[in-house]
Parts: sequence; structure tokens; C-alpha cells
Amino acid sequence: MMLRFILASLLLSSFSLYSSLARPAPYALRISCGARKNVRTPPTYALWFKDIAYTGGVPANATTPTYITPPLKTLRYFPISEGPNNCYNIVRVPKGHYSVRIFFGLVDQPSFDKEPLFDISIEGTQISSLKSGWSSQDDQVFAEALIFLLGGTATICFHSTGHGDPAILSIEILQVDDKAYSFGEGWGQGVILRTATRLTCGTGKSRFDEDYRGDHWGGDRFWNRMRSFGKSADSPRSTEETIKKASVSPNFYPEGLYQSALVSTDDQPDLTYSLDVEPNRNYSVWLHFAEIDNTITAEGKRVFDVVINGDTFFEDVDIIKMSGGRYAALVLNATVTVSGRTLTVVLQPKAGGHAIINAIEVFEIITAEFKTLRDEVSALQKMKKALGLPSRFGWNGDPCVPPQHPWSGANCQLDKNTSRWFIDGLDLDNQGLKGFLPNDISKLKHLQSINLSENNIRGGIPASLGSVTSLEVLDLSYNSFNGSIPETLGELTSLRILNLNGNSLSGKVPAAVGGRLLHRASFNFTDNAGLCGIPGLPACGPHLSSGAKIGIAFGVSLVFLLIVACAMIWWKRRQNILRAQQIAARGAPYAKKRTHVSHDIQMSRHGHNNHGQARTAVENGPSLLS
Repeated sequence: MMLRFILASLLLSSFSLYSSLARPAPYALRISCGARKNVRTPPTYALWFKDIAYTGGVPANATTPTYITPPLKTLRYFPISEGPNNCYNIVRVPKGHYSVRIFFGLVDQPSFDKEPLFDISIEGTQISSLKSGWSSQDDQVFAEALIFLLGGTATICFHSTGHGDPAILSIEILQVDDKAYSFGEGWGQGVILRTATRLTCGTGKSRFDEDYRGDHWGGDRFWNRMRSFGKSADSPRSTEETIKKASVSPNFYPEGLYQSALVSTDDQPDLTYSLDVEPNRNYSVWLHFAEIDNTITAEGKRVFDVVINGDTFFEDVDIIKMSGGRYAALVLNATVTVSGRTLTVVLQPKAGGHAIINAIEVFEIITAEFKTLRDEVSALQKMKKALGLPSRFGWNGDPCVPPQHPWSGANCQLDKNTSRWFIDGLDLDNQGLKGFLPNDISKLKHLQSINLSENNIRGGIPASLGSVTSLEVLDLSYNSFNGSIPETLGELTSLRILNLNGNSLSGKVPAAVGGRLLHRASFNFTDNAGLCGIPGLPACGPHLSSGAKIGIAFGVSLVFLLIVACAMIWWKRRQNILRAQQIAARGAPYAKKRTHVSHDIQMSRHGHNNHGQARTAVENGPSLLS
């Protein structure tokens, strides 16, 4: 047990104190949920960014549950009509180790549930589940966890449990040292530490690191006050002396944390602290000490054992000896497996008669969930948009994790070889889908079953489905699919059930698809007026190749163009004829008058010839024939 202490002590003391000028400031993002503009809040005037384009939900006025809640005026809540899973998707987050904290709020409207209950997950791992009474407990109005964010984003989701609409007041993403709270074997990037409690002992006021003016690389931890462990169990101590070895890498504890303490009494020499926890979990316990009692001035004057749930984890703890003197910080860390519902820490004096403690931290050790294959998540998101999936499905975050809240209609399996989840089934029958089926469905390479029946999906059946070779069941019945059945479906050699009935499909059933009937597969193509070519469907006419179909289409188009051209020529000729007739009609009176004059002249000539001398034909000229 002492070896574990030595390793923890060396980890804290082997790093020299970083100068704030030598190290850049850590990444920090604070979001005031529901706010339309940036705000600053006292007493430190921290900057909270406006809540724009991170998520859905509804902004509203907020009521803050307790005095430790940030004094923000708005929040964002998520009605159940928007689905059971709603997420903040925060981009451009540098890779690193972070303290992520979410404060909850109450909607300032009489009609709302005053205390909604819901679950919280970060990057697909559930870290907290709100319990009744949270709004009246200082250390339960927020959820906090230490997590590695390595993908450039942070996804924080809120999962409805049927007890009111999740309401979020603020989100903080604060970078901490990459080795912060390293507890030894088992610690690493796949581990999340959920804050179960943080206590500052002997002081009358709860504080944040900012109140202590702590180093920003330690985050902005909340330390809940612990005035006493019980009646007559202890007495407080405090000092204004400088505490050495406090704000050192990697945890950067504030110096003020060690300037107060609780010391056991003669009536109760043991100092005992108990915490309610979830059973069958592992917990990381961090105990903070500094000898600030004026009555203890040398080594050996105060010695005690540390016992956790009945097991002695540290023997003969002598703070002055182990920290190097009075007014020097000492941190002990232990990993504890708890089978019951209580974690109990007991400090048992062995010399000096009394034990002392300055602060306590307890974290639940959570193994981060494996994520779903990125290509499959992208394919589902495109399907969500193409199919017009109703918002009540809540397809947000990761489809498979947390496993307590998978996406409705998507069936998941874990590939233990790759440590990734994949989608092996889609069950979205009778859900009012009205869009089309995108080609991206073929990126769900592990699908064994697709049931999209009894919707109103239109368009063609994607030929890319033929590449999902694991598919065994494909039910697209009673939709509005049109066009022909892709020949690529014949490549689905594992297909046992194919239901395409009740659509508007046409053309000949591909031979490769129809041939599957010989392998005892169950197919249904009925209620498609245009389908033909297999038993149970009408016989097809002469089969034309694709080239012939294209040639016919080209010929029909050419004939149509010729007809149009001839019609245009006839129309122009007709217009010319009508125009000529109109011109002739306008000149008709003048032509009649000329005819009458000519006739009179001829009659005059005829009378003259009867009474005068006869003339030859040459003299008279040609006769006018009527």
C-alpha cells in the first residue's frame, strides 16, 4: 500500500511548479445555453459565449436551482417531440484532456415540471443520471467528468427518461493537464473520471478554483463545504500560512484548499466519512493533507492509518515526514472496488491521538464506450435527411452508444476485433417516411435486415444495395418505389426474404433475382402493375436489349422532330396564302372598273366596223376571247 502512496507522491512532486508565463493558457469554452449574446458573470466575470448553431431545442428563461449555479438568465430545453436524444455538437476543440461540466436549470414557466429527470452522456459514454431531489443539492445541480477529447469535437447529449424535458443552463469545456488525476494502472485515454464528490473540510463556504485564484490548468473545480463529519466528531482548523507543494503539475490544486482542515476529537478519535455510490463500480479516492495544527510541530507527533471500506490502504501516515515539513501539501490516492452502495473512509490515529484531513475527492472510474464506425454514422445521417425521418426519432449523437439510449430503428452489434459498433439492422416500418432511399445505404456494409415497409418512400431502388452482401431480409413492400428492379439485387446470395409488393415497379424481374426462388428464398412481387417475367406475374413481351431500347427512343424522338418541322413549314405556307388573298381582296374594286372600261372600248370598235370599210385581221389585231 505504501508503494502506491510513494508513486502518487512522486507523481505530484516530481514536476516543478510551472510559471504561468512559461505555459500558454489552457483552452476554455463556456456556453450560456439559450443566450443570444455573450455575457459575463460575477464575481470573476467569466465570459460565457452565446448559444448559436450547436443544437436544436427551445431557448427559455431560467430559474437557477442553488446559489452555486452560474447566475445566467437563459437555458435550453428539449421537448420530447424533438426525440429522446438531443446533443450539443461542439467543433474545433483542440485534442487534449478536459474537464467537462454541465449545469442544469429549471424552466421559468408555471406549466413545466420543476425537476426533470434525464441522463447525460459525453462522447457516447453515459456519465450521469439525475435523481429526484437533485435541484436542492449543491453538488447535484451539475455533472462533471474528466475526459480525453481526441477527435476535434465534443458531443454532449441529453437523453429523456420520460420524466420532464431536459433543461440545460450551461456547458463548460476546460482543458487540464494531460496527466491530471493519473491514478496508475488502468488510467489512460480510454478512461473517464466522473466526479462523485469534492469536499473542502473545516471551512464554512463552498468554493470554486476561481474563488481560490487557482491555476487555470487545474480547471475550475467546485469544492463543497464540509463543516463537520458529525456531532462532536471533529473540530476545524485554519491558517493563513503559505502552503508549499500545492499548485504543482499535473493537478494544480489551489493553495487555499490546504489552509483549512478538520481534526478528530477525544470523544471520537477516528475521522469517518461515508458517501453513497453506485454498486459494483471502481472509484478513485484522493485524500488531501497539510499539517496546519499548531500543536503538531515535528515528525511522529501525528500518525494514522487510512482504511477504506474495511481495507487498510495506507499505514502509518505521518504528514510532516511524508510531505517534508509543516504547511506542505500531501496527496494520497487509492483505487477502490465497491460492491455495495457505500464508500467509507476512516482515518484511525496511532500516535498523537487525533487524525486530520483537509479535502476529499472521489471519482467513479468509467471505461469509455467504443464508438460506431464513422462511415456508418454518416450513412445513417444521410438516410435521416433523405427519408425525412421525423424528429421524434431523435437520431442525434452516436447510433449505438450509450447502450442505454441507442437510436430507435437501428440495431447495433459490437465488433470485438475492431472495438467498433456497426449497424446490422434497420426496422423503420410504418413510420410515415416520405423521402427516397439514398445510395449511401450501401455504406452500411454489415446490414442483415432492412424493413422499410408501409411507408411512402418514392423513387427507384438503389442499385448499390447489391453490394451489401450480408443482407438476408429486404422488405420494401407497400411504398411508392418505381422503375425497374436493379439487376444487382441478384448478387445478394444470402438473401432469404425479398418483399417488393405493393409498389409501382415495372419491367422484367431480373433473371438473377428470379433465380433465387430456386434456393428456397421467399419473394413477393405482387401489386406492381408493370412487373413481369416470373411465375405469378404477367408474361413479358419481346425482350429488348438496352441498346435497342435506346435506338427506339432515338428514332421516336427523330420522327417527332420531323413532324414538328413539317407542321411548321405547312403553317408558314398557309400564312403566305392567306396573306396573298388578303392583298387581292383589297384591290378588287379597282380591277372591276378597269374591266368595264375595256369592255366599252371593244363595243365601240365593233360598231364602227359594221358601218365603215372592212379591215384585215392584221389591221384589227387579235380578237379578245371571252
